[in-house]
Amino acid sequence: MKHMVQIPKVGAALATALLLLFSANSCRRELLDPVPINTLADATAFATPDRFLSNLNGIYAQLKSGQFYGGRFLVYNDVRGEEFLNETGNGVTALQTWNHSVFESSNEVNNLWSAAYQTINSCNIYIDRADKNRSVVGNDALVDQYIAEARFIRALCYHSLARMYCPPYADVVANPSRNQYGLPLRLRPEIGPENNDLARSTVTEVYNQILDDLNAAEPKLAASHATALLNVTRAHRNTAIALKARVYMGMQQYSNALTELNKIVPASAPFKAPSGVAHELQANIKNVFSSPFTTTESIFSMPFTPNNLPGTQNGLGSYYNPGPRGIGDYSLNPAGIIGDSAAFPGNDARRQFVLIHTNNKPYLNKFPLGPEHLDYAPVLRYAEMLLHVAEAEARVNGINNRALAALNAVRGRSNPSPAYTAADFATTDDFIQAVLKERRIEFLGEGHRAFDIQRLLQPFPAKGPVGAVPPTVSEYLWPIPSSERATNKAIIPNP
Repeated sequence: MKHMVQIPKVGAALATALLLLFSANSCRRELLDPVPINTLADATAFATPDRFLSNLNGIYAQLKSGQFYGGRFLVYNDVRGEEFLNETGNGVTALQTWNHSVFESSNEVNNLWSAAYQTINSCNIYIDRADKNRSVVGNDALVDQYIAEARFIRALCYHSLARMYCPPYADVVANPSRNQYGLPLRLRPEIGPENNDLARSTVTEVYNQILDDLNAAEPKLAASHATALLNVTRAHRNTAIALKARVYMGMQQYSNALTELNKIVPASAPFKAPSGVAHELQANIKNVFSSPFTTTESIFSMPFTPNNLPGTQNGLGSYYNPGPRGIGDYSLNPAGIIGDSAAFPGNDARRQFVLIHTNNKPYLNKFPLGPEHLDYAPVLRYAEMLLHVAEAEARVNGINNRALAALNAVRGRSNPSPAYTAADFATTDDFIQAVLKERRIEFLGEGHRAFDIQRLLQPFPAKGPVGAVPPTVSEYLWPIPSSERATNKAIIPNP
């Protein structure tokens, strides 16, 4: 089932063809089945109020490309870690990512960069055109909300690119010379190649821009949307807060992370967001990964329908489900977290996501729908926010009641073992390690593993025939793509 992916030339997604957006027939379609109607560069793109929303929906559709948040970005960030073993040897489905052998012309390196910068450029055009055509809508608050959603998407794109192609923020703090290896910060609309040549901004500048977008977006976003589906598939105020918390955790700025987390996580259990969308854990984790995929635990997800799928060899189920529901490119590593019976006992409810196939190998069954891969791709969950609270509280304030309660809320939802107490941990670091291990269990297959490894400057662990990758070697980061280097003469490669 191999197929060749053509690598586009992406001078940061400036060609007019890359500006094509996909938009919903009407707001009733709620992002699910986009169809192409126009480009944002077209003079009539903002001629009516409906087109403002249609074009915004089109940016969300770009974000959920199978090459990006529709599947592959999450897969790349999991298979780089130690939890999965490659079964097919298929070079099209992240084999080089799994064995840390990508190079500047690799499909995954080029296609992810292209998908992200296409989406960023569409955000830039939208922000510019929507602001200039406010009078068409006649409602400044609504236009501000739409622009805020575009700024949220742009921040998510830049944070995603920084995770793959740039040194971790902690590395830059410890080694300032690494700061120069950020991203080209493209913040204005481009409809041609004249501005292709753009040097890399510093890592610090990239993160400042991400936070600037999120801080600007937060007060302008809707507190909530009209339906549960829209609350999961479009950004609202708590979505921006949740992403800010993740960004600060990645920067190891734990006090700042707590400032954001305090907005959506109460000081003590029961944990439920006090304003906006009332996010809370589901009693049964299976509900999060079952139709209709719109529980209040899901803060932000990528939706799919039979008419709008992530595409061949892109969906999460394609990678992780064995046939006939998927291709089964990756089985679960018995030496990974599923082999830790103390932390992940057999009666843990999350064991239902571990499927022993007829070949006697374990596979991840968290995204079971197939061969049409209709499972929503999770981006932000409330469980993540609770485990961020547990870790950040411990790092800032030690093992306090809130840290214990947040960890126990996630663990206790699925694991019937007795709740943790402070006496269970000899040191604060022991508690933090328990939180990090819980993250490996809770978010298995959701694209978190590489983020945790890199934000803490840990080596990528060895797995099967693949050796460990320390943060001091070039393979720790993805290289700048050959397509960008061919069209952007000002960019420098990673060292």
